[in-house]
Amino acid sequence: MIEALSYEFMRNALYAGLLASVVCGVIGTLVVVNRIVFLAGAVAHAAYGGVGLAYFLGWPVLPCTVGFSVAAGGLMAGATAKGMDKADRFIGALWAGGMALGILLLDFTPGYNVDLMSFLFGSIMAVPRADIWMMLALDVLIIVLVLYFYKDFMALSFDREFAATRGIPVLMLHFLMLAMVGASVVMVIRVVGLILVIALLTIPSSIALSRARSLGGMMALSTVLAAVFCMIGLALAYALNLTSGAAIISVAVVGQALDALWRKVAHSGEGEA
Repeated sequence: MIEALSYEFMRNALYAGLLASVVCGVIGTLVVVNRIVFLAGAVAHAAYGGVGLAYFLGWPVLPCTVGFSVAAGGLMAGATAKGMDKADRFIGALWAGGMALGILLLDFTPGYNVDLMSFLFGSIMAVPRADIWMMLALDVLIIVLVLYFYKDFMALSFDREFAATRGIPVLMLHFLMLAMVGASVVMVIRVVGLILVIALLTIPSSIALSRARSLGGMMALSTVLAAVFCMIGLALAYALNLTSGAAIISVAVVGQALDALWRKVAHSGEGEA
């Protein structure tokens, strides 16, 4: 693996994995504790419309897809602002409609030669240096926003009605959170692809949920776990010539299974004591 880092594409893959791990830890935690995994999945799939739009218009893929995903997140935030009960059909339509739009726009793109599989299952080893800088800028923006609204997000995450009675701008935070989810999923799509993005966004946070004692601790632990999964998966993909996105998610799933086994063994020991 050390030898592999002499290649620029592997260094870019390493940087992309670490930068994506940060948003997985921070935004994945908000997604898990607010129970909006379904919404995050819808934003991730709708993001494919941004990919198709970028290729159709000849625009840079990452900025265009980020803008499209943030807009999709805003629509979903508006639909669910007063609850999820009546919004599931709209979210389902936006979920499928975004993907369909992206595929149709790619069909209409002259000289279309996009590798669909690279967006479905990720292409971390093909991330260009320009996208690394864009990912770094998004990381910094998301961290600044979460730090600034940290106490408000904490109140929102654990008791939304109580937060509203304390004068916290719950509706604004709901829109902001979905917008950040939209930006984050685009970064993670570059690493593990459209199909697997929700797994990397939620598995590290799910493991951290039972081990961390605060929202910030959960974000930090999730970030470390996501980075470990990305690095081990990347090394396996390089050494065994595997699809990188699938390798990373396989490592994450094994990590979650080992965590569940460890907790079961620990609880059985407590019962015997």
